This record gives sequence, C-alpha cells and structure tokens, in this order.
Amino acid sequence: MTLPHVSFSAAGADGSPTVRPAPSPLFIAALVCAQAGVSLAIFTPLTVSLSLRVSQIAPESATTTLSLVMSVGAVLALVSNPLFGALSDRTTSRFGRRRPWILGGMLVTTAGVAVAGLTSSVAGLTIGWSLSQLGSNAVGASLNAVVADRIPAAQRGRISGALGGMTSLAMVLGSLLATFLVHSVLLLFAVPALVGLTAVVFLCFAMRGEAQFPRTSVPGLRMGAFLKSFWVSPRRHPDFAWNFLGRFLIFCGLAATTGYQFFFIVNRLHQSPVEATHTIALSTTLSTAASLVGALAGGWLSDRTGRRKPFVFVSAFVVVAGLALNSVAHSTPVFLAAMTLFGLGLGSYGAVDTALAIAVLPDPETAAKDLGLLNVANTLPQSLIPVIAPLLLGIASPQGTNFLSLYLFGSVCAFVGAFAIRFVRSVV
Repeated sequence: MTLPHVSFSAAGADGSPTVRPAPSPLFIAALVCAQAGVSLAIFTPLTVSLSLRVSQIAPESATTTLSLVMSVGAVLALVSNPLFGALSDRTTSRFGRRRPWILGGMLVTTAGVAVAGLTSSVAGLTIGWSLSQLGSNAVGASLNAVVADRIPAAQRGRISGALGGMTSLAMVLGSLLATFLVHSVLLLFAVPALVGLTAVVFLCFAMRGEAQFPRTSVPGLRMGAFLKSFWVSPRRHPDFAWNFLGRFLIFCGLAATTGYQFFFIVNRLHQSPVEATHTIALSTTLSTAASLVGALAGGWLSDRTGRRKPFVFVSAFVVVAGLALNSVAHSTPVFLAAMTLFGLGLGSYGAVDTALAIAVLPDPETAAKDLGLLNVANTLPQSLIPVIAPLLLGIASPQGTNFLSLYLFGSVCAFVGAFAIRFVRSVV
C-alpha cells in the first residue's frame, strides 16, 4: 500500500491547527502488525481456546459457564475501553500518550491468558480472561486513537480496511493454530499472546517520534469533570449517537453468532469437538478471505468516492443476510456459505464505519476516550448476549440448543442497526 507523503492538520487542544507529519511506511507496517497480533491474542480464545478450556473444566455446564466467563470479561471491557482511552488522552510521559498504554496493556493481556491457560477452575479462568480483557482494551483504545491521531482523513478508509483485514486474518491464524495446538490448551492461549506482544513492541519502536502532549494543555484531573467527560450529549452530537446505536445492534448480531459457534457445530451439525475445531478453522478461513476482500475493497472505494454512508449501509445488510442464512443452516456447506457472506459484509462494514466514526467524533484531541465510548457499542453486546442467549437457546429446547432463535434474534438486531446509519447527517 503506497501512501502519498503529505502532512495534514488537526485541531489542537487550544483549537489552533496542529500540523502532523504523514505516517511513514514503517509506521503503517508496524500498526498493521500490531493490530494483527493483538487480535490474534484475543480472538483465538474467543473463537476456540475458551470453549475448549470450559469443556475441560465444566463439561456438564459448558454453555452456561462460557456465558459466565465471557460476561464478566465483557463487563470489564465495557468500562475499561473508554476509561483507558481517557487516561491515554491525558498522558504526558516522555514516551508519548499512546505507547505506555499499548505496551502496558499488552503485558497485562499476556499475563491474563497465561492464567487462563494454567488454571483448573472456573474462578481462575474468569480471573485470567478478565485480566486479558482489561489489557487488550487498554491496547485497543490507544490503537484506535493512533488512527485518528496519525492518519489523514482521505486515507482512513484504506488504513481502516487494512486493520480490519488483519483482525480477520488473525481469526484465521488462531483457528489454524488450534488445529495444531488443540491438545495443549496452555500453548493455544500462550502462543497468540506472545505473537501479539512481539508485534506491539515493534509498533512502539516505530512510534519513537510520537509527539508528546504538552502538559500545559492537559486539564487538571478533577474527578467530577473527568466522569462528566464520558457523557456525549445525543442532542449536541446526534451523529455520534446514531453511529453508536448502529454499531451496538450490528455487534449484537456478531456476538450471537461467534460466541456460540463451537457449540452450534457440535450440536446442530453433529460433529465431535476435534471435528468442530477443524470446521471452525475452515469457516474462519473462508470468512476471513471474504472479509479481507470486503475490507480492502470497501475502504478503497469509500476513499475513492469520498462517501461513507452507502458503503456502511450496504455492508450491514450483507451481514444481516449472512446471519439469516446461518440461522437455518443444518449442513456444513450451508454453514460455510453463511459465514463467508457474513465475513464479506463485516469486513467492509468495519473498514468504512471506522472512518465514519472518526469523522463524527466530538473532539479530535479526546479521540481515545470518544472512540473508547464508541467501542462500548462493540463490547456491550458481549455482556448482554451471554445473558440473553441461554433464554433464547432454551426456547422449546431443555438441552439449550435452540440456535435458530438465537441467530434470528441476532439477524433482527443487525437489520435494525443497518437503518440507524441512515440518520447520520454530517457524513455522506
């Protein structure tokens, strides 16, 4: 990916324009690698490792236990992303305001997955996964802000597409790792985390020239004002609110699908746990290939045309189509087709919606905090869906395997979320 060497401006803390250098090729490569590494560390457990560990620790209540573990971690993610983002915005260390949180967060993530892989109790697994959620959200809040800080608006679609593609690629690599490490859950937790830590160190090296935030331009830390800063008025910033709602509903559909995929394959498609691991690897490969195409094509076309909303709207409906097809899948080929369609839509949606989200931020200098608030729309469904899922799975099914109701619920949520994008006014 070749980027023109230009500088760009953004509003400074005092409202004056601040000229920032264009990102170097080394920085872009490091940012992409870091996104891939962090995603590998966190999505491998979400896709495979947690389900396998739960099956070992609590085989008789696997779905309920998995819901509990994911819910606790998701609640912490819900709070930590905007909190760490706000603290990153206020950081004035000599290492800049993003690097300390990126590196420190990844170290906590690595410690958390080590605990999850070593423990033999549900409590230990919950603690380990909670630590990894806290750490990864500290990393994610600052990584998202780096895009807003360092990438010119005309290139955000392409860069966001590349970053989204790396997230999808990490899911494939995690599934492939599972086929080799399925008999060693500790390694299945540890190897992705160590890859992520290495990639983050590379990014911190590439960000050596990160501008420090002047201490005089950072407001004093008063608890009342600090807490109040997390409220973004829907009346004053309606586009931010509509984007939040659309994301939230789309990710409700995503959480309903990915969180229970392992059990769906075992119960609906009647595969053994080992066979299910291979099927997940294949489905993730197909959906990731489609997601890469969607992310890169959607981001490039959006930058090329200068339009965001049409691509977000259409992509969201492709996601809905994939979810709906998955809800009625009773064979492996149909399931694979549904996940491929789902990946195509989600890749394009993630790339363009990120560029749209940055465009509707209330204040460029509080990008990490505001993007962290938007990320609540991504993480809140991870808390709510595990609470709702057992009720939906239990409809007319004492075994808790009514995946039709769960997946239809996710499809309806995503359908409504697609329409929310149409109410964003400041972005075409």
